[in-house]
Amino acid sequence: MLSKNRIKYINSLKIKKYRQLHEAFVIEGAKSVLELLDSDFEIEFVLVTQEFQQKYSSILTRHNVILETVTAQELEGLGSFQTNDSCLAVAKTKENAFLSPAPGEYMLMLDDVRDPGNLGTIIRVADWYGITKIICSRDTTDVYNPKVIAAAKGSFTRVKLYYTDLTQYFEKVKEVKQPVIGAFLGGDSLYEFQYPANGGIIVMGNESNGIGDQVERFVTHKIMIPRFGEAESLNVGIATAVMLDNMRRQVPL
Repeated sequence: MLSKNRIKYINSLKIKKYRQLHEAFVIEGAKSVLELLDSDFEIEFVLVTQEFQQKYSSILTRHNVILETVTAQELEGLGSFQTNDSCLAVAKTKENAFLSPAPGEYMLMLDDVRDPGNLGTIIRVADWYGITKIICSRDTTDVYNPKVIAAAKGSFTRVKLYYTDLTQYFEKVKEVKQPVIGAFLGGDSLYEFQYPANGGIIVMGNESNGIGDQVERFVTHKIMIPRFGEAESLNVGIATAVMLDNMRRQVPL
């Protein structure tokens, strides 16, 4: 049976200030926890049901982690999602380390993306298209938010994020001179745009307001996803997928 201190600690990590205080976060569900085990994240402990422990015993024994057996009901009471009835882990957050573009590499940049589900989806989409670095404005939602981790489906273990002032970031990497491609209404058609073969930064903006003025001045190519129907806008996660899909058609890994 879980101790009250363990329960209190796990529940506290649902709140950003306590994640920052303890430098730890929660991961729920079989897929995400199994990918966590194979990553370079430092794991504090893993809570598992008997069924999960028996099913994945060969995997669990390969990893030197603290395991604690709990009931499905205990997990449901601890987690953020009622469908989690198998496992939950707590891992240490990583240092907010500077990320710079390598020659020929494409990176993503997010300007004030607030919705946790959108950020998690973008991380998963980036992983699908081979993007391993995302630069985030300070106002972009916390990558360790439980909803972000759930939506990322394990891709958070392979995609690195760096939070910073985007204006200052551009000043630091200006000598790299890579193209900066931003998604804008009224930009050039995505389907007529030729992505540079030498890499670049693809910028996606806030769900409601798009890319801010401070970041816009660094954009070298304004691109629009053409609209054929009557929808007012695209979800930023879907728009990111469209941008990256067209990039990879022209610039394969």
